[in-house]
Amino acid sequence: MTLDQSFVGRTYPPTDPYEVGREKIREFAVAVGDANPAYTDPEAAKALGHPDVIAPPTFVFAITFKAAGQVIEDPQLGLDYSRVVHGDQKFVYARPVRAGDRLTVTSTIDAIKSMAGNDIVDIRGEVHDEAGEHVVTALTKLVARAAEEA
Repeated sequence: MTLDQSFVGRTYPPTDPYEVGREKIREFAVAVGDANPAYTDPEAAKALGHPDVIAPPTFVFAITFKAAGQVIEDPQLGLDYSRVVHGDQKFVYARPVRAGDRLTVTSTIDAIKSMAGNDIVDIRGEVHDEAGEHVVTALTKLVARAAEEA
């Protein structure tokens, strides 16, 4: 089923704030095997000019993908998530994510395409801090594979 092109440009409400904690950053850095001390040691982060530890670049994925759930679960869009694979992910940073940040995400459908029976949805997640300052833009591409014919 081809997705409705009229959804391109649709913006969903901002998420509730997500408070970034030092321990979550440390756990993530350990999980991805990144030993950069700016992720675990406040003094090392301060020596680099940051007010506290910063998060590895892909840390924000968990926050932005959860926000993209508003798009995925929109019954009017009709995306069959059982057929979805993650096609691509990009982040464009204005500044690093820091411990203590309270971040909200606003998701927008940037594009819908059909190719070879597959539906491709591009979702842009704009991440802002509590002061309304832009922190990062997450660009997520989801591919809903075509149903196999019997």
